[in-house]
Amino acid sequence: MPKKRSGGGLSATQQAAKFLGVSVLAGALLAGIALPAFGVLGLAAKGSVESFDELPANLKTPPLSQRTTILDADGGQLATVYSRDRTVVELKNISPYMQKAIVAIEDSRFYQHGAVDLKGVLRALNKNVQSSGVAQGASTLTQQYVKNVFVEEAGDDPTKVAQATQQTLGRKIQELKFAIQVEEELGKKKILENYLNITFFGEQAYGVEAAAQRYFSKHAKDLTLPESAMLAGIVQSPSRYDPVNDEAEATKRRNVVLQRMADVGDISQAEADQAKETPLKLKVSQPKNGCITAVRGASFFCKYVEKVFLNDPVFGKTQEARAKLWNQGGLTIRTTLQPQAQESVQASLKSHVNKSDKVAAAATLVEPGTGKIVGMGQSKPYGYGKNETEYNFSVNAQMGGSNFGFPTGSTFKPFVAAAALEGGKPATQEYSSPYDMDYPSPVQTCSSKPWVNEHGDKVENESESESGPYQLKEAMAKSVNTYFVQMISEIGLCPVVKMTDALHVTQGNGTKLPETPSIALGAVGLSPLTMASAYAAFASRGMYCTPIAIESISQKLGNQRKSLEVPKSTCSRAMTEKTADTVNTLLRGVVDSGTGQQAGLTDRESAGKTGTTDERKNAWFVGYTPNLSGAVWVGSASQKIPMTKITIGGVYHALVYGGQVPGPIWKDAMTGALSGKPVQSFNLVDIPDAPKDRDQDKGDDHGNNGSNPTNGGFISGLTNGGNNGGNPNPTYSLPDGFIQGNNGNGGRH
Repeated sequence: MPKKRSGGGLSATQQAAKFLGVSVLAGALLAGIALPAFGVLGLAAKGSVESFDELPANLKTPPLSQRTTILDADGGQLATVYSRDRTVVELKNISPYMQKAIVAIEDSRFYQHGAVDLKGVLRALNKNVQSSGVAQGASTLTQQYVKNVFVEEAGDDPTKVAQATQQTLGRKIQELKFAIQVEEELGKKKILENYLNITFFGEQAYGVEAAAQRYFSKHAKDLTLPESAMLAGIVQSPSRYDPVNDEAEATKRRNVVLQRMADVGDISQAEADQAKETPLKLKVSQPKNGCITAVRGASFFCKYVEKVFLNDPVFGKTQEARAKLWNQGGLTIRTTLQPQAQESVQASLKSHVNKSDKVAAAATLVEPGTGKIVGMGQSKPYGYGKNETEYNFSVNAQMGGSNFGFPTGSTFKPFVAAAALEGGKPATQEYSSPYDMDYPSPVQTCSSKPWVNEHGDKVENESESESGPYQLKEAMAKSVNTYFVQMISEIGLCPVVKMTDALHVTQGNGTKLPETPSIALGAVGLSPLTMASAYAAFASRGMYCTPIAIESISQKLGNQRKSLEVPKSTCSRAMTEKTADTVNTLLRGVVDSGTGQQAGLTDRESAGKTGTTDERKNAWFVGYTPNLSGAVWVGSASQKIPMTKITIGGVYHALVYGGQVPGPIWKDAMTGALSGKPVQSFNLVDIPDAPKDRDQDKGDDHGNNGSNPTNGGFISGLTNGGNNGGNPNPTYSLPDGFIQGNNGNGGRH
């Protein structure tokens, strides 16, 4: 857009007067006549067009903003999003009635004059002089098109829109020069096509195709004579002649257009009279804009796709460039979301958690080896009303998440085990694992400065009967806190940090994990997408793949469509196959029986881990098969509601456990998502049990008296341990201020 000139010299009014050459035209302008209509009168006067010639000659027409369509992996439509609801069509796909109607009412001599209609100017001047006001304008269709280009370029910026529509002499002169250029370069048919695609028809509809869909639920090429006349009449004042809000006024205006069409010979008087008697027959289609309208409960995934687009440099080097491309629209985005998996996720959430419950649930499914997000949903719908939310509990804050993520409890312990195994520790590694102990100090970090327990913080197991020694298999089964703190103390914090770095495990606010031994207990806030993607690396035998949501994007520019580059999943080895296979063996049993049996799949191998955090404010189940990984979180986004003596999904729970609420959600979601999919097996390793005589002497805290650990001992405790089947009752303490809550203040979760 040309910039406004600045500096000394003549004022804008004086320049215009010089340009026009006659003072009488200034009086005409004051009467309301459009300046460009008179500008042509002064073009022949030598020396009167210097300032006119200095204006830029090239009208830079921005691509028209259009709707963007978001598709699932099968090509089904999830949602349409747009800054302006517009679908650009060629003139051949616009009803001839519509073409004639808009020309008749807006510029009946369109095909006879150039950029300026001199006869129209004189007629308007005479009319306005007689009325002593502004009774008639003289802008041609071409000039109106130029003005619309200015408005389109202004976008949604109210200041720029005001500048684009201001009735100043300088603006009118610009419109005139650009109109001359457009007439020379495009020709009448292309100008008409562009005008019908750019102009606003009210009710959020830009362009004739969107208008035809909005008011009559049909394509522009199928518009009848009375329908075309009604749409043409709206353009002059979309609010005044809005047929949805004032059908009578819209009908009067339509009949004016019909009579004008008869007067200029486009239709006969009989045709006009017959059309005037026809009711409007509106068949209104409500605007369906934005992710809030997404099908299959995919609104949060839709917003995640938008966030990816606005944040990933592949779509533009700057935030402004990416936003401009998104608002320009015309995109067809094919995503990774699988309809079967998404429907299964939403059905499972709906059957286990009510949207009116005090707590919420979120679930995300990721494909191991590809990073594709195939399902994402939550119990509280997307929206701004009661029991609705705009926050996506499955993702980090930068991508639309609500806070810093949610503490994961014992679901973090497999990361510690993987780090130890990767460093050479055997699967039979044993520690004394007392019931309680001080946090070991010092503990080596990645820097030269070790972590020191300066405040005498302690860690303890769930019950006093839970005391070692334990080997890894049993410690993982019973989720023995002191075991994993001792493990992290011996190997140091750096191997664990390096492992979580390799698995792209970051806090919900995007920062790295703190180097403190208490991370072994899952006190750090993480998102379900982070957990599902990290566990997917176990499923794919050690290969981590960054999560992706977009398969492909094409953009329509004019009549052409081009493909855009999209982010690709980056896969890298996070651990050896042996380490991953060992972790899979450790976690496989939990879903077969014991505390995780409510999550166990019946038709294929699966593995997983439950977690319940301090004061039961969060409950998790993260599990996987060789070809699908999923994470389910249940809790309060505010982290203020302990899940004790609580009703969730119509079921009362004295205490909520990871295997009791998240587990069944995971099971149902995975079962539906995997229905009909190939059945695959893990590559398991042999991990010897601890000596039986030691187990018999020691007994356990599940009432098994040292029973075979592959029954009540190993299996039932593969979460947080607990009573009568291993339900967890976490009681460990954390260093003060370790966790940042939803409001950023330190506190325990």
